Amino acid sequence: MMRIVEKIRQKNDNYHFSPIPTIVFLGDSVTHGCFEVIEGTKRTLEVVCDFEAVYHNQFKKILSMVFPFAQINIVNAGISGDTAQGGSQRLERDVLRFNPDLVVVCYGLNDSNKGKEYLNEYLEGLAKIFLELKKNDIEVIFLTPNMKNTYISPAIKSLPLIEMAKLNMESQINGTLDLYIDSAKEFCQKEKIVVCDCYQKWKKLYYSGVDTTNLLSNFINHPSRPMHKLFAWSLFETIMF
Repeated sequence: MMRIVEKIRQKNDNYHFSPIPTIVFLGDSVTHGCFEVIEGTKRTLEVVCDFEAVYHNQFKKILSMVFPFAQINIVNAGISGDTAQGGSQRLERDVLRFNPDLVVVCYGLNDSNKGKEYLNEYLEGLAKIFLELKKNDIEVIFLTPNMKNTYISPAIKSLPLIEMAKLNMESQINGTLDLYIDSAKEFCQKEKIVVCDCYQKWKKLYYSGVDTTNLLSNFINHPSRPMHKLFAWSLFETIMF
């Protein structure tokens, strides 16, 4: 059980005198709350955000179910299109200034689109984040991401989206995303960083014959609303058991 659970329990049991726990979620578009991607009017592509369905809001609902008197601050520090390097550069502004008790970090989707030759850049970005959080005695979880598309869905019609789907599909099926996530997990094991491995769960679904591309709201890289609950329950299991 992680320290954050005890802090939430204390707030639940003694809400007059215990501080409100703060959890920050640092990541890319999935953490941001992005779902469908559509052709836009002001820009070529626009994303649909749903802050009700996003996994950290679902996670908060689970915590509120088991700790019904505890207020919990959730900070959404996800930015669409972000990478681990980007996250490390905005750590002070978007994370540390909130004095979090726990930070959940989720990167790899955009990073892996750069190719296997940029693996070290990804790992260096994660290392900066993790080590800075550890230096400040902040609990951290590395949340591995979902799978990307393994084929071009016929539901994708526009050329820009087709090109985006091709880029993401390539990094999924040629093993680049696997390499990135496996390498990140190895680093976490070395540095004793807690891992919530949802990527492995997606892979098990895929190898069980599940059409994981159809579980993506944009059929490319954003999980559907129901699949955000997998992240939420997995995080709950990680902190509790």
